[in-house]
Amino acid sequence: MAGDMPQLAVLCVAAAVLLGAASWLLLRGLRDPRDRERRRRIQVNRKGRMGDALITDFRDPIVFYSYEVRGVAYTASQDLTGLMDRVRAGGVRLIGHAGLKYHPRNPANSILICEEWSGLRGHSQKEKQVS
Repeated sequence: MAGDMPQLAVLCVAAAVLLGAASWLLLRGLRDPRDRERRRRIQVNRKGRMGDALITDFRDPIVFYSYEVRGVAYTASQDLTGLMDRVRAGGVRLIGHAGLKYHPRNPANSILICEEWSGLRGHSQKEKQVS
């Protein structure tokens, strides 16, 4: 019976570790959706490839765009909530051509702007003088 005590202690420690890992995985999945989206944008920015997009519509705060990667056409949208201050401060023209970044393994995962980068193009000097 005295030999069972070390085995019981090991089982208790293993159960606690498994319970802790399961709790961590569960709570990780419940993270704030805005935080998950911010992390996705930053990951696409850091690992992504650049391409060209055509912004087709803007319905505050959502921008709709299309692009092509390796002969496949994609239509996407990005919620700019939390990024509108960067959009408005840059004098950006939202309808028209823009740069984008997409994840190389999943080209449908793309962004036009994030906290660290923007593919949105500002007004040209000629457009600023006319405005």
